[in-house]
Parts: sequence; C-alpha cells; structure tokens
Amino acid sequence: MRRVVCPGSFDPVTNGHLDIIGRTSRLYDEVVVAVLINVEKKSLFTVDERIATLEEVTREYGNVRVEKFYGLLVDFCKQQGIPTIVKGLRAVSDFDYELQMAQLNYRMSGVETLFMSTNPEYSFLSSSRLKEIARYGGDVSGLVPDLVHRMLVERLRG
Repeated sequence: MRRVVCPGSFDPVTNGHLDIIGRTSRLYDEVVVAVLINVEKKSLFTVDERIATLEEVTREYGNVRVEKFYGLLVDFCKQQGIPTIVKGLRAVSDFDYELQMAQLNYRMSGVETLFMSTNPEYSFLSSSRLKEIARYGGDVSGLVPDLVHRMLVERLRG
C-alpha cells in the first residue's frame, strides 16, 4: 500500500490545500492529512475543529485520513509507517524553505519529500492572509470550502 502524509496547520484549510490533497489522493492508496499541534502559535481554530473540518471537506476522496501530531513530522511518519511527505509549493520562496526541511527530514530519518506545484488558481492563497481578509470584512468565498467560509464569518465577525 502506497501511503503519504500531507502536513500542515490548516488554520483554516483553503481550496489550495484541498487541491494538493485531492491530487495526491489520486496518486496514493492512502493520504494522511497531518494537522500540526503548535502550542507556540495562536490559532483561530482549535486542533479538534480543524480535524473535524478536514474530515468533512475531504470525505469525498475516500482514501484520506486526518490525524493530529505534535513534535517532529518525521517521528509521526515513522510511527505511522509512512515513507513520504507531499508538500505543495506556491512560489520560489516556498521552495527555499521546504527544500531545507526536506533535506533535514531525509538526513534524520530517510523520509522522502515530494513537491507538488500548486494550481495557479490558488498560488496566492495562505491561511494567514485569508484570516486577515476575513477579519476586515473581505470576501473569501471561493477561496475556502463553504463550511470554512461560514466558520470564518462566525468566528471573526460574530
């Protein structure tokens, strides 16, 4: 069985994230979406909210499982028996950072990292930018799943 992990904080999940997850799900038998628990970062949504949201918006794929993890991603990969990480790249700036992480991860554990270029339609998306736009009343519909849009409006605009 070919298994892969798609990691991230997903605070919140965007259509760009879903594009990478969906395309990856067509290439692998099982995709584990790994939601990072980062106690140092103030998140808009709790880990449990992010997991529930991801489970709902990835349900159609059938071979996607959502898990949370804390600590090193390569330790999570070893515990789960997953040999490969897939990361979406939006721009060259993403590549600079992700290449270093991929090389470190491989050196530490032998876990491979594959890069998937983001669909140009989503190349400008980031969760933090979307939260900022929504916080100031901007329209982010079409950039996030409808469920996430409703959650953002409720959380940020009350």
